[in-house]
Amino acid sequence: MNRRFLKLSALIFCLPLLWAGHASAGPAEEARLRDAADVLHQISEIPENAIPPELLADAYGIAVIPGVIKAGFVVGGRWGKGVIAVRQDGGWSNPAFVTLAGGSIGWQIGAQSTDIILVFKTRRGVENLASGKITLGADAAIAAGPVGRQASAATDAQLKAEIYSYSRSRGLFAGVALEGAVLQPDDDANAAAYGGHVSSWDVFENRVFVTPPAAQQFRKTLAEYAPPPHR
Repeated sequence: MNRRFLKLSALIFCLPLLWAGHASAGPAEEARLRDAADVLHQISEIPENAIPPELLADAYGIAVIPGVIKAGFVVGGRWGKGVIAVRQDGGWSNPAFVTLAGGSIGWQIGAQSTDIILVFKTRRGVENLASGKITLGADAAIAAGPVGRQASAATDAQLKAEIYSYSRSRGLFAGVALEGAVLQPDDDANAAAYGGHVSSWDVFENRVFVTPPAAQQFRKTLAEYAPPPHR
């Protein structure tokens, strides 16, 4: 009886692992990863009016929230879903899923669809995000980022920002004010994409059961457009 009980217990314990090992990202998560990679591709198409390469090279983390729509301007409404990855071991981590909501928004009022990119300069802002959520401008200093190859990342000497924020609408990048917006992990999407209950740091440090192909492609895209700086 004891032996049968042990076998049954082992089977029950392993069932979540077996399920997670065969899990794969759903259509919504795959689409979000592909859209985020596409936004990064656009950076190379307008080098004279885009995020400075030096800023991307020095970034600790980069979040991409594609397809924010006009209806999301309502304060407190959930109006953006995206992903964030951080530098790990000289490369980029798996992307964790995030949501962005609320806040006063200072971008183009007439835009039908706007992409948001957040460039994290330090680990602290990412740690706060992974622990629960961050209110931009309150928990982490944020500023509209400079654009163009001639823009110096040394602008931070004046802005003292931990995060630079950008919008992309109609093919053009521009700095954007996002004070008051709340960025937080999307636990449901992380579970759907990586299998089982995983935290953002589990995703960043590859403590996951599966890695969707679209997540791998997003990492490759980041490595192409935000390589480490040449020291």
